Amino acid sequence: MAPSRRSGAASLASGLSRYDALLLTALIWFLAKFLRYAFPPLFEPFQGTYGVSNAVLGTAFTGFMLMYAAMQFPSGVLADRIGSVSVITAGVVLASLSALVLLLESPFVVLVGVMVLIGAGTGVHKTVAIRLLSRAYPARTGRALGVLDSIGAFGGVVAPVAVVFFAGVSVVPFIETGWRQLFFLAGIAGLALGGAFALVVPKRLPSAARGADAADDDSTRGGESDSPPKGLRQYGALFHDRYFTVFVLATVCFSFTYNGLVAFAPLYLIEEGGLEVATANVLYGALFAVSLVQVVTGELGDRLGTLPVIVGTLTLSSMAMVTFVVTTGTGSALILGGALVAVGLGAHGYRPVRGAYLMSAIPPAIAGGSLGVVRTLLMGAGALSPAVVGILADLSSFRVAFSLLTVSMCVATVLCGLLLAVGATTFTVGGDSSG
Repeated sequence: MAPSRRSGAASLASGLSRYDALLLTALIWFLAKFLRYAFPPLFEPFQGTYGVSNAVLGTAFTGFMLMYAAMQFPSGVLADRIGSVSVITAGVVLASLSALVLLLESPFVVLVGVMVLIGAGTGVHKTVAIRLLSRAYPARTGRALGVLDSIGAFGGVVAPVAVVFFAGVSVVPFIETGWRQLFFLAGIAGLALGGAFALVVPKRLPSAARGADAADDDSTRGGESDSPPKGLRQYGALFHDRYFTVFVLATVCFSFTYNGLVAFAPLYLIEEGGLEVATANVLYGALFAVSLVQVVTGELGDRLGTLPVIVGTLTLSSMAMVTFVVTTGTGSALILGGALVAVGLGAHGYRPVRGAYLMSAIPPAIAGGSLGVVRTLLMGAGALSPAVVGILADLSSFRVAFSLLTVSMCVATVLCGLLLAVGATTFTVGGDSSG
């Protein structure tokens, strides 16, 4: 009996060890999302402390997101050449050290500078992580990306709660109550995660240190050799496929809506919805709390095909955004919260199948840089969104700004629906599209 138990325990440990690369990658993504979504709940305190407007805060957050977007392509190219582990480790260390700077009292311009640096450090992660996990778990890419995004999205759940918690509690002895504790602890955690990632993941991906990220030298996808890319023009050739281009446009529209929503949802609920600050922050956390749906949609994408799941999730988000804007005047936390949760279900559910759909078309040799191109476009559009929303809110109202976000989400849904209607459920970059 004892030998059997030992054998069972050893088998369980061996099984779990296969997923430590996924767990560490996902925890770093959690930290990246936590740092990003800690800022919007702090917009109201920032306004009181620094005396800045919605437009200034929106522009500062746009600076964060623009740097995040700018890192997508170079980080992907670097991963293609030197390996994912080195790039991800460097990113988390940069973000963590930048967060530690906020331990010091500083003027608004320093805060903006730190936001930009955190954007750079966190910006290298997702593109490279998708590349790493799609190779580490090729038969379960959708599931792996679902786990990655689900754990990451909980950074958005924890961030607003942490902001409220640290506002009245002193956990770090040498820091007074307030949000600086939050960034100090996040910075320390990030350095620890970066060290663990650098030590553990190369053992699970033996060729990662040589830049191949566990891909065999002779591996292929779609008839393409998995050899180092010869030039940057290979990345531009992706857009010769019209279906690929349409999908990229759809995901750009989605990103514009999502980033505008998450940047100003708390202020929108307070100013337009008439809710209390605490209630608004709880509902904001609920937007991310439903992220576990990504495991389900990732699995469905593996089994049923990615594009049908994409259309379903975008349809849900579009309908929920319409409801969210139309019912704002009711002042009902239940209605607004329900609509926001529905937006979250659709938006989070969309993410893993989007990544799997893209990776099914991109040759492995240029996977990092190719995904970087796409994510630069979508994150660039998303980066502009907070500034647009902030300016429209100052010139007109948040409701007008959020109406624009709703239209953009609907456009994304229609474009993906057209792809499904013509049978573009799969496509091969550089070849003929096929259903």
